[in-house]
Amino acid sequence: MHDNAAIPTPADPARQPKLLERMRIHLRTRHYSIRTEEAYIDWARRFILFHGKRHPQDMGAVEVEAFLSHLALDRQVSASTQNQAKAAILYLYKQVLQIELPWLDEVVQAKRPRRLPVVLTPSEVRELLLHVDGTAGLVAQLLYGTGMRLMEAVRLRVKDVEFARREIIVREGKGNKDRITVLPENLIAPLQAQLQKARALHEKDVA
Repeated sequence: MHDNAAIPTPADPARQPKLLERMRIHLRTRHYSIRTEEAYIDWARRFILFHGKRHPQDMGAVEVEAFLSHLALDRQVSASTQNQAKAAILYLYKQVLQIELPWLDEVVQAKRPRRLPVVLTPSEVRELLLHVDGTAGLVAQLLYGTGMRLMEAVRLRVKDVEFARREIIVREGKGNKDRITVLPENLIAPLQAQLQKARALHEKDVA
């Protein structure tokens, strides 16, 4: 052994990913949607700022309950918004920090509004779709005709459209699961026209 052998030094803390960046990497490697990723990061940031920029590792259930109750009492957010904030903070603790929080019994729950859903009639939907044209109109028709979510339609790939079988394969949908939905017959021609237009633009770009 050499007396002057180099002694290993700990990694430079400045080079370690910060907490929110660690959370972002964790979400991305588990294929959460970009919208969920941004929402979870935003709620984690708000939680930290609410408690004077204290590190979550130095806090626990009491601070989480205080923040969630603040959302219901002071901000008067909806129940779904409060639930999303709760899910984001629990993800931060359990998945990123590897800390199990006890059951959050003291959270003041946001009130769920008692409203009847607004359901358009088929004629109202047709009238609405008549006022949306171009690519946006095609996406709107896909949403209505297939039950796809907005980001699922935007991320749709050519290979996922099965014209012969009248099917659309939805990749990494809600819950990161694939599923198959029906391709309405009246959308076959518009989709084929859109694909032809996209091919023409591609050929023009590479020419």
